Amino acid sequence: MSEQVSSILIVGGGTAGWLSAAIIAAHHRDRADKLKITLVEASDIPTVGVGEGTWPTLRNTVRMIGLDEKEIFQTCFAGFKQGGKFVNWVTHDDFYYHPFTVPLGYGQMDMAPYVNDIETFAREANFQEAVCEAGLAPRQVSEGAYQGICNYAYHLDAGAFAEMLKNHCRDELGVSHVIGTVKDVTLCDDGFIEKLHLEESGENFELAADLFVDCSGFRSLLLGQALGVEFVSNEKYLFNDSALAVRVPYEDEDAPLACHTIATGQNAGWTWDIGLTNRRGIGHVYSSDFLSDEEAEQNLEKYIGRPLTNLNVKKIKFKSGFRRKAWKNNCVAIGLSGGFVEPLEATAIMLVEVAARYVAENLPADRTIFSITEKRFNQQMDYRWQRITDFLKLHYMLTKRPEAYWQAHTDENGIPDSLKEDLAIWKYRGPIKSDFEGVAELFPAASYQYVLYGMGYKPEFSSQGYLYNAQDQADRLKQKNQVMTQQLLQSLPSHRQYINHWLAS
Repeated sequence: MSEQVSSILIVGGGTAGWLSAAIIAAHHRDRADKLKITLVEASDIPTVGVGEGTWPTLRNTVRMIGLDEKEIFQTCFAGFKQGGKFVNWVTHDDFYYHPFTVPLGYGQMDMAPYVNDIETFAREANFQEAVCEAGLAPRQVSEGAYQGICNYAYHLDAGAFAEMLKNHCRDELGVSHVIGTVKDVTLCDDGFIEKLHLEESGENFELAADLFVDCSGFRSLLLGQALGVEFVSNEKYLFNDSALAVRVPYEDEDAPLACHTIATGQNAGWTWDIGLTNRRGIGHVYSSDFLSDEEAEQNLEKYIGRPLTNLNVKKIKFKSGFRRKAWKNNCVAIGLSGGFVEPLEATAIMLVEVAARYVAENLPADRTIFSITEKRFNQQMDYRWQRITDFLKLHYMLTKRPEAYWQAHTDENGIPDSLKEDLAIWKYRGPIKSDFEGVAELFPAASYQYVLYGMGYKPEFSSQGYLYNAQDQADRLKQKNQVMTQQLLQSLPSHRQYINHWLAS
């Protein structure tokens, strides 16, 4: 007898909840009359966002769910994000870029053996570093929404974005919105969730569904608490467990607007600097084993250049890790309820996107195949957590900074075996596309190239020198990059100028 999945209940709002609802509802919009999607959250008060960076995947996601890009900029005080600039991660006086546009020749040849200095790889193989340094937009004034020669993501106010998604889900995608606090969870004899008991304004009520999506944040109300799925710590590899976040106004409304996230290494962590059109979102991520809250506040004050007295400092404590299973029975965790490592490289929203898309595309047509869907989803998520851990650890372990925090990251015991294996291969040649061809890949070989080479790691290309005899082709690509760089520097508008013109048109 068929047991078709006809109802989904999402617990928790915010970016994770409403983005999940939007992705699932948009994918199944043609059968909205047969699939009821409900989101329940404890409060109708808008989320307070501090400014958040995203990954280029969000560009396609918001277009797919039907959002207007200009409206995102108007509503969420958004700016373009063209990559990350990492300052003082190797020494106390250096920087490198992880741009979102792949190197010229990517997929055909690695430019690294042919650059003058390995640290200049991003500059010689790609034009986007120069575009970012000049503070330019990723597209011409004549280009429309979602277009641009430079690949990009967004900087946006996460609270405003969640509110925008909420309105879109309710008004355009048919998602039901319920206000209520989860007080209890009823399980069936087989361990599946049967229904939730909720309370609102003293009144009790119940909600049942075929599939439950846990977007309750760090509390993990369903997957962690009700179903008892174990939390797996990742602190052996990634030490950070604390963050301070503040909103910093610009000195004037015409102040330059950074078109990339600026991540600056500190004595025991790093600061993020995210440019929104109306303010900067600035924060300090650190490890409480190496730095006190008071010392972190001093670092933040020094970076901002003003006391924190009149700024609303948001303190965040988190555990680096993830649930042993992200999907159990008829419950799947998306967002912080499933895991979190740290803000580096904006993996949080990206994971919401890929997880919600998996649910949307693989929604069981029948309850009898839940176990298969669960197994495959968990396999992919396990792989993603491993890859994220490896990629983020790479940012730390190649440092030459002398502080105890940074040196601890170079300890062999704190480096994942999978990353050690990659580095053993990359000792003789750099990351290539075939290293990253899994269906669950999040970061391409280009991302590893930018970080690896940017931090000064140079493979022993000479050990297989006969493979690198394409100097003429490399010279042509470098020349092409120089020409494109100059053309873009002369033709692209400034970041703020473009946004102001676009929103006024």
